Amino acid sequence: MAINNPYAAYQNNSVNTAAPGELTLMLYNGCLKFLHISKQAMTEHNVEVKNTNIQKTQAIINELMVTLDTNIEISNNLLSLYEYMSHRLTEANIKNDLSILEEVEGLITDFRNTWKQAIQMNRQKQYAGQGGQA
Repeated sequence: MAINNPYAAYQNNSVNTAAPGELTLMLYNGCLKFLHISKQAMTEHNVEVKNTNIQKTQAIINELMVTLDTNIEISNNLLSLYEYMSHRLTEANIKNDLSILEEVEGLITDFRNTWKQAIQMNRQKQYAGQGGQA
């Protein structure tokens, strides 16, 4: 019902018009959102919600993995970390281990913060290259 929901329409438009760097940032934020929901569901013993949101997190991580350019050395390092996180999420889901979710949340938070900083630095560089003209 996105037609009658202005917020959903705005979200859809945000994704469709975002730059690639912004999309990656949105993916990291989505991971953090679903991890938060998973953690809450785990503490409330809500197995279905926990499972669904861990799977959503894994789907986002899988999307991040397939978008990597493996011709760049750092991409192979990222691929290994993404695979590790996905494996840990499966383990957290099976064992109901909140500490594993927190571990993955910490890694994703670091990725997100680093990515956000890179976007900000790139914008500053672009702005300086324009001679301060907006």
